[in-house]
Amino acid sequence: MDVQGRIKVIGEVQEISATFKKRELVVTTDEQYPQTLSIEFVQDKTELLNGFEIGQNVKVSINLRGREWENPQTKEIKYFNSIQGWRIELINNNSDLNEDLPPLDNLSPFEPASETNDEDLDDLPF
Repeated sequence: MDVQGRIKVIGEVQEISATFKKRELVVTTDEQYPQTLSIEFVQDKTELLNGFEIGQNVKVSINLRGREWENPQTKEIKYFNSIQGWRIELINNNSDLNEDLPPLDNLSPFEPASETNDEDLDDLPF
């Protein structure tokens, strides 16, 4: 699954334990109702955020993670979700939108149609 948006926050690497580290990326989507999403990058994936800057448009490949937790004292069960990133790509909006269009200087000027008569208008090929 992919998420596209503008980078709002790039967190520092957090050393949770000797064997686990994570880094937070916050992106705001560009849609009718923009969403601000916190995406975690863990372990060696934390390095993928190096070189990115706040304000850049990116596409992030994500996995949704969920888990169940039981409180040992009350036996109450809670559910937690997280969004985990595993790839990030810079989106250059200008070149993506115009990628398939020919350069403007290669276009020939528009030539108006030659004069037509009533017979030509009735002579349809179908």
